[in-house]
Amino acid sequence: MKKLIGFLCICLLGASAGLAAQENTKLRMAIEGNHRSEANKARDVYRNPYETLTFFGIQPDHTVIEAWAGGGWYTEILAPYLKGEGKLIAATYDRSDSPPAGYMRNSVTGYDAFLAANPAVYGEVVVVEQVTARQSVLAEPGTVDAVLDFRNAHNWLSAGADNIIMAWHAALKPGGIVGLVDHRRDADDADVPGSGYIHEKQIIDAMARHGFTLEASSEINANAKDTKDYAGGVWTLPPNLRRVEESQRATYLAIGESDRMTLKFVKN
Repeated sequence: MKKLIGFLCICLLGASAGLAAQENTKLRMAIEGNHRSEANKARDVYRNPYETLTFFGIQPDHTVIEAWAGGGWYTEILAPYLKGEGKLIAATYDRSDSPPAGYMRNSVTGYDAFLAANPAVYGEVVVVEQVTARQSVLAEPGTVDAVLDFRNAHNWLSAGADNIIMAWHAALKPGGIVGLVDHRRDADDADVPGSGYIHEKQIIDAMARHGFTLEASSEINANAKDTKDYAGGVWTLPPNLRRVEESQRATYLAIGESDRMTLKFVKN
């Protein structure tokens, strides 16, 4: 019996060592780096960047498109993680056109300034333009490992979704992935246009029409506290707290950020 117990202990220790070896040190360093703002780091508890990027299978030697990077929350992580081995392509909207609904024009000029402020970290980021009015060319066809879209689908689903998805499909390698996170409306709830919440089926159906299969979904970014019934839509919740009076801030801060779907699609 003692020999058996000893053998089991050795096996358990070996398994633990194996799990430790699987830890993605470079990704952890990118997430914990001093280059990231404290305000953005405070969002990690809601956005779970390590778990999310691990679920999507993003490796440091991948070529990755970050769709509509906004203020650069995920760029802060992806740029140093991919630097030297992989490549980060930040796709913005066309600066000669109007931005899609919900995507403010100053986001692009702010993103430019964000990149320029720290060339040591962001100097290798390639910026391209993606629009809803036509199918954009984001990279050489068939050269991209992954496209990541964080909290944008509720904007482009109603305006040029086909062009967005076809551009992704063209850029990706066979078997390439799209990792998508967005504000989730419950399946049995009626759609409320302009609320920021969308049904998973809307995304899945749109992706399927253009050559993608849902490979996996995760509850990494779920939030059961989110009641999704706010007059101001999802932006009532942090970090926006739009139109929230001071007396209500504690209530919405206690809820946290929105309940989010986390979907991984594969190019057929």
